Amino acid sequence: MVTQFKLGLIVNPFAGIGGSVALKGSDGEAIRDEALARGALQLAMNKATQALNMIDPSVRSSIRILTASGNMGERSAKEAGFTPDILARIEQPSTAEDTQRLVKAMEAEGIDIILFAGGDGTARDVFAALEKDIPVLGVPAGCKIHSGVYAVTPKAAGIVINQLALGELLSLKEASVMDIDEDAFRAGKVRARTFGSLNVPDVLQFVQATKEGGKEVEELVLDDIAADVIESMEPDVYYAIGSGSTCAFIMEQLGLENTLLGVDIIKNQQLIQSDVTAHDLITLITAGNELEVFITLIGGQGHIIGRGNQQISAQFIRRLGWDNIHVIATKSKLKALEGRPLIIDSGDPELDEELTGTKRVITGYHDAVIYRVGLEY
Repeated sequence: MVTQFKLGLIVNPFAGIGGSVALKGSDGEAIRDEALARGALQLAMNKATQALNMIDPSVRSSIRILTASGNMGERSAKEAGFTPDILARIEQPSTAEDTQRLVKAMEAEGIDIILFAGGDGTARDVFAALEKDIPVLGVPAGCKIHSGVYAVTPKAAGIVINQLALGELLSLKEASVMDIDEDAFRAGKVRARTFGSLNVPDVLQFVQATKEGGKEVEELVLDDIAADVIESMEPDVYYAIGSGSTCAFIMEQLGLENTLLGVDIIKNQQLIQSDVTAHDLITLITAGNELEVFITLIGGQGHIIGRGNQQISAQFIRRLGWDNIHVIATKSKLKALEGRPLIIDSGDPELDEELTGTKRVITGYHDAVIYRVGLEY
């Protein structure tokens, strides 16, 4: 007799919708409405489906998925080939209170683990409602992923669930639930706060480390990286400078204002447009302009696409070409990954797989290394 594995599934349909349209978050009804008005796509349901698709057919019959109606879980489960049990009928648009109500219902059912797709705000909602010692795992779908309760990619989340369903013994660890002040975030200031901790499966290669805090102190190395990038810039070519402190140093050396947590466009070493959206980038290259992009990785995690720079969308990458996107990072940040690959989570699994291999990373003045790009998992 196969033991039944009860999987609680929660999807925040609005997670991450502010990223591609340069709103740097999706918390609150006003931001959600503005993001949708700007044409933002709701991708969290697809990411939840990606996770569930990683579950092996041999164990699917033993998994009972308990979730909410519609976009809060039912849709993703059905698209992955499951027939879920509906614990709650949710009117759209769903709210944080709906997430918390669903957590309570799952506790009452005695589920084995809660799998939720969202960002740091969703993690906070789960933490606020969960009273029993039930493990959780997040499917990364938000603009902000500072919390340590998330898998490194949607597929990685599915692999962990598959291991649990197969009966593999996975240790649990406490992981932090963190979030930031979105208003301060939009003003270029990161004010992170820890709200508590939740238990997650302790699978290092699949569950992300909490983002490293603190200001980069390798001023000379950053100066060398900036000098290399600036020297390489050609007349009348557009350059998109991505988010993060390493990219911000390039703008600082040029004497230009910088959107620390957004993407800016420069040409002939002058600021052309600040805080652009995914649509802005696609419009720029559709008009026939020559464009190159500089991005960096998130310290402690290794993501180069899909965290903090959703403006650099899968559609944009396909049109521009991967060779025109350049990665910059200090060697200390690369060493901190301890051999883990750079990660791409564009929302397009086929593209993510196409881009695996190696990538040249600029690490100083006329200094670069070749580093592995993977799908980690």
